[in-house]
Amino acid sequence: MTLNILIAPSGFKESLNAEQVADCIANGIHKVLKDVNIRKAPLVDGGEGFTKTLVNATGGILHYLEVTGPVGQKVPSHFGFLGGCSVKTAVLEMSAAAGLRLVPPDLRNPLVTTTYGVGELIKAALDAGAERILVGCGDSGTNDGGAGMAQALGVKLLDENGDEIGWGGSELIKVKHIDLSKRDSRLDTVQIDVACNWHNLLCGDRGVARVFGPQKGASPEIVEQMALGLEHYAAAIRDDLGLDVGEMPGSGASGGLGTGLHALIGATLHPRYEIVMQYLELDSLIPEVDLVITAEGCIDFQTPRGKIPTEVARRAKIYELPVIALVGTIGEGAEINLQHGIDYFTSILTHPCGLSEAINQTASSLTDTAEQIARLLLVGKQIRRCTLTGW
Repeated sequence: MTLNILIAPSGFKESLNAEQVADCIANGIHKVLKDVNIRKAPLVDGGEGFTKTLVNATGGILHYLEVTGPVGQKVPSHFGFLGGCSVKTAVLEMSAAAGLRLVPPDLRNPLVTTTYGVGELIKAALDAGAERILVGCGDSGTNDGGAGMAQALGVKLLDENGDEIGWGGSELIKVKHIDLSKRDSRLDTVQIDVACNWHNLLCGDRGVARVFGPQKGASPEIVEQMALGLEHYAAAIRDDLGLDVGEMPGSGASGGLGTGLHALIGATLHPRYEIVMQYLELDSLIPEVDLVITAEGCIDFQTPRGKIPTEVARRAKIYELPVIALVGTIGEGAEINLQHGIDYFTSILTHPCGLSEAINQTASSLTDTAEQIARLLLVGKQIRRCTLTGW
């Protein structure tokens, strides 16, 4: 009987995209199991790879350009148009203009990084005739509440003297008035849908500055400075625009970009899989397989809060399928994922090493770990045969 395996991974940040991860896992399995049917469903959650994966899945077209990167220098970027849509639909990801990978390690200070390039991507999509725009939020290197993005589209964020504030999260504390009168008028006629992590909030104890600020290079003091700036920003939005965004679902996505997209340019926020699964095959493939293998760079206590491994597991468990997760690092509280549909997880790292070495070895480590999983499947097959025939 042929074993049917579905490989449904995320990409590994700063290393491999989801398609490459799926290929590595498949290669490892094929080293051991020849009579196996492998289906691949590379997944994205709004972060790196969102644009290219959806464009590839729909037979669309990519456009390449330069935009302002998170530290103010020009960076190569891209957006795309989906194929097969009756409404001309552009797709872009914030990480292609303001992602953490675009911030050199020695410049990782979310007080100064900007989402200005995200606004430039949106403007480029409008210039190319977009009638609808999909924006993926994830893997950000910023914490400016989407202020830079809005500034690139004509929104003016003014201080108490009526002067425009500068770029970066440190400037948000200065916002006194929000002027939308010069905002790009095309935004009034285009539909903008945002795929974001619904659990990420702008303010509060679980606000984005406190949860994700340290990952972006913020010290405890900077975290509190950012949190205060975002609270002030939320108050300015409430006072000027009548929108209460502080604890709105998705408001904290990508360092608060979700707030800027919704409040300042009129976008609608969506739980990310509500958008993503419209264009990917995962749900149609799950009923046809016997085993699901997923993957992501890290698994920890936050994984059940909207990350790909537990989303895959949730859908697989509808059909009572076993789920294996291959991960780069196993973080604090990772065992909670065993309560969310993942039956087994393991790190692909075989020895202590630095981050740069781990990133460089991701492809070979994934392939080797998948090979070991396949050998365990062979052992399980032999045990089952012994059980059926007697030891």
